[in-house]
Amino acid sequence: MTTNSSPLKIGVVGLGKMGIMHACLLNTLPNVNVCALCDKSRLIRTIAKRSFSDALVTDSLDRFAGLDLDAVYVLTPIPAHYPIIKRIYAKKLAKNVFVEKTLTSSYSQSVELCTLSESHGGITMVGYMKRFGAAFNQAKLLLEKQVLGELESFEAYAFSSDFADVPEGSSLSKARGGVIEDLGSHVVDLAVWFFGDLSVTSAKFNSQISPDSEDDVSFNVTDKTGLLGHFDVSWRKSNYRMPEFGLSIHGTNGTLDVNDDEVKLTLNGSQPKRWYRHDMDDNVGFLLGGPEYYRENQYFIRSIISGEPVKSSFKTTLSIDYLLEQVRRLSR
Repeated sequence: MTTNSSPLKIGVVGLGKMGIMHACLLNTLPNVNVCALCDKSRLIRTIAKRSFSDALVTDSLDRFAGLDLDAVYVLTPIPAHYPIIKRIYAKKLAKNVFVEKTLTSSYSQSVELCTLSESHGGITMVGYMKRFGAAFNQAKLLLEKQVLGELESFEAYAFSSDFADVPEGSSLSKARGGVIEDLGSHVVDLAVWFFGDLSVTSAKFNSQISPDSEDDVSFNVTDKTGLLGHFDVSWRKSNYRMPEFGLSIHGTNGTLDVNDDEVKLTLNGSQPKRWYRHDMDDNVGFLLGGPEYYRENQYFIRSIISGEPVKSSFKTTLSIDYLLEQVRRLSR
């Protein structure tokens, strides 16, 4: 537990869209001081210095040493997570670490970082922010009440148009890893949160942009009770101004449909009942990028102060990395 009443000192690595958003949100939280920022781009550093005039803004992670940071946020593209987090621990820059999903690009690397984090102590968190969405929490509550009876099957999707118009042969998508970890990991996390551990039974990747890119994926899963699930993930879908995630869950009593904005419960023989996002007390202290981001930052900071472990730590999210590894292995 952190007992010092002075503000928590936070460092941020990676000042792209996610990095700037998290840094700004952290600045709105009480007892938080964003005092160090790191990015390789000189232009980005110049812009960041204007907004964080009292912070160290650098292109070298090593300059975080000696700042006595309470936590470091790692908000770079996924392929860079592993070496950066290893360096944070090797240089003892902070023992509390937040990283945007997924933890790394491979299960073995995630296991290694999990072991490292446990040896250093502290709170770790992977940014699966959909768990903080009002609609998905309403769906979770209904499932816990067993309104669907015995669960039988579900379909899940994650779609965006991020690379819908990218020409064939482009290397842009590879810089973000693959679609399954970048986009699909969110809906995989939701499914594991709803249903528990899942096993992949079949999988298929489609490499459309380049021969070794991962652009579309579909896969099937099951669990120990016989629940059947199907996932469709693509970042080449047209007309998705924002990424969209959703599940349709079927049980002996009916069907539950949920996406970012709405929950629909259709029980056998009854008219559908709907809950809309704006009716679910979806308010936060500062809105930027979506209410989920504020809530997850608030949750992480409170966990550092209280010493209580988070529900999406490096260790607890290893099941997500393992499932993604199964998808890759079975798609070959």
